[in-house]
Amino acid sequence: MNAFSLDRFLDECRVAVRDAQPSLAVKELLERTMSTDHEVVTALGAPSTADVTVLHADPEFTVLNAVWAPCMSLFPHDHTMTAVVGIYGGQEDNTFWRRTEPGLTQAGGREIRHREVVILGPDIIHSVSNPKQMYTAGLHVYLGDYLNAKRSEWDPSTFEERPSSIESSRRVFAAADAAWKESHQPAR
Repeated sequence: MNAFSLDRFLDECRVAVRDAQPSLAVKELLERTMSTDHEVVTALGAPSTADVTVLHADPEFTVLNAVWAPCMSLFPHDHTMTAVVGIYGGQEDNTFWRRTEPGLTQAGGREIRHREVVILGPDIIHSVSNPKQMYTAGLHVYLGDYLNAKRSEWDPSTFEERPSSIESSRRVFAAADAAWKESHQPAR
């Protein structure tokens, strides 16, 4: 059995995104990858700090390694492109939203558990939370240039729409990580 290699994974992503059904080909690749999740952890490191790390970005596809702090939540946002998500540790709880005037209305949800893989269509608006008291980690493969796409996020209280960026997400991840670590420091 070959150990997980990021370079090999990215090469396989390049082939998958050019498939006649790219989202299904990427899903199959992520399912194989998640079945040996311990190899992903060995290659990328055990999740211990919340962050969104860009592993690859070009016009064809983007790969992010998202590590969620325990019990953190991320505001509603869209991707404007298909995303395929595989969880290699923990769990992601997704709440789906529908545009309404004004703002958003909740429209269902989906848990993505350890070793599960899901396809999120290009029109999905979702918010995500980690319900566990442990770090959650997942590989997110976007079928396009996620970093440069015009995307939106919504204020979680007012549902006011605003432009989204990887930087705004990273700030939320960093704040959640700092809050978790601060609340779980040993008493002095």
